[in-house]
Amino acid sequence: MAPEGGLADLLIDHPFPDPTPLINTLQRTVTAGEARSAAAETAERLREVGLEPGQAVVIQLPNGPDYVSAMFGVWMAGGVFVPANPRQPPAEFDHVVESTAPMAVIDGDGLRESGVEPSRYEEDSAFVTWTSGTTGRPRPILQTHSGYLELLDRVLKPLRGKAADPARTPSPNLVPVSLALNAGIYNVLFGLRAGAPLVLMDRFTTGEFATLVERFSIRSTVLPPAAMVMLADDDAITDLSPLRFVRSITAPLSPLSARRFSDKFGVTVLNGYGQAEVGEVIGWTAADAREHPDKVGAVGRPHAGVAIKVVGEDGAAAPAGAVGQLLVKPPRMASGYADGGSLEDRLDEDGFVRTGDYARVDGDGFVWIEGRVSDLINRGGNKVFPGQVEEVLCLSPQVSEAAVVGIPDERLGEVPVAFIVGSASDQELEQLCREHLAPYKIPVAFRRVAALPRSEVGKVLRRELIEQAGRAGAPTGTSVRDSGGA
Repeated sequence: MAPEGGLADLLIDHPFPDPTPLINTLQRTVTAGEARSAAAETAERLREVGLEPGQAVVIQLPNGPDYVSAMFGVWMAGGVFVPANPRQPPAEFDHVVESTAPMAVIDGDGLRESGVEPSRYEEDSAFVTWTSGTTGRPRPILQTHSGYLELLDRVLKPLRGKAADPARTPSPNLVPVSLALNAGIYNVLFGLRAGAPLVLMDRFTTGEFATLVERFSIRSTVLPPAAMVMLADDDAITDLSPLRFVRSITAPLSPLSARRFSDKFGVTVLNGYGQAEVGEVIGWTAADAREHPDKVGAVGRPHAGVAIKVVGEDGAAAPAGAVGQLLVKPPRMASGYADGGSLEDRLDEDGFVRTGDYARVDGDGFVWIEGRVSDLINRGGNKVFPGQVEEVLCLSPQVSEAAVVGIPDERLGEVPVAFIVGSASDQELEQLCREHLAPYKIPVAFRRVAALPRSEVGKVLRRELIEQAGRAGAPTGTSVRDSGGA
């Protein structure tokens, strides 16, 4: 049995009558009644194969109505949903099974038992999401029914507004990312909690996205930064009407990328901040976007009930406006890791979560993310934030993407190296950096790549670039090497 008042109720008690179209793709539409019936059928089949409450079920299906119905069917049977990307290699799927010990698997071949001794999770356990895996192997984060419902309502409350018309049907919720990701699951549940129908994409393409926006009159949606760059670069896409707002998700969004997208399509870009363990904790409202156009690039202000603080290396509060590590304290968070790990080691003595991100808070309470603690480059005692350098490099019209990583240096400890997608020369990039950056922030070398390695959610896999830099050996022959070091 699903927990009373749990996530299964978002489909069971959805306000749309059975005949109403609820889940849409470019080729298919499923009504609310069909989705409920399919979920109930999945739940019954799971009980027949012996699923017990609290046991996990892996779903490895393409994005679409069948995925959504299977997910809700797991919850209706009292199970814990574990997402797996159908395009991941066998070794990664094996890691999913080893980490979560499911009782069953639902994939393109149907429903089958997993063949491993199943774990049993606590009663409120709902599903597993995964850490980004940019610095190591992804870890399974255990989400709860009650915690995730609190998160959805935390974000929806300021968006609904005091004057919201309860009789007005919300705009369809377009989900342009994989349902194997936290961002995909979140936006499906967000749409249903808001009483909206869903529009799903199996994989992102600029043409399909533009078609769906027009066909379903999408006024507001979410996009990863990489998707915004693709749309801004696609000369065939010139209009995204009636789209008015885009919320950035999954990875840091540079102010430059936000401005390019907004200038081309006349769409307001709302940044946001969260992690799988704590959900979205900082974001924008439409009112903030209207009143603070000068804050483009900030991730917004803390949501109601969320406390934040910025601390220095000694753990003491950083001065107002200064950069330090961001700590957050939401009303609820994930219960821990499905592989048995705990979140306790990430908490300070006051119960704040160490996010691992550097940030600053301006005088109006807007939060600006400066970069990951693990990405910071310490060049002879001078701190280099990769994002700041990348922003400058992308000012060149001959650079479409850039990533900066630190590599070991015998004299300075670390030095920055830039990876460039584009044709700008070393001399052009060096001059651009000299015009906008302190000398110690200038990369010691510029290396060209066809594309930056990225995770499923669009985050740059810096560890792969560091490994690539190591294989290439120390930078040679650049006049930038000793510019303003130590």
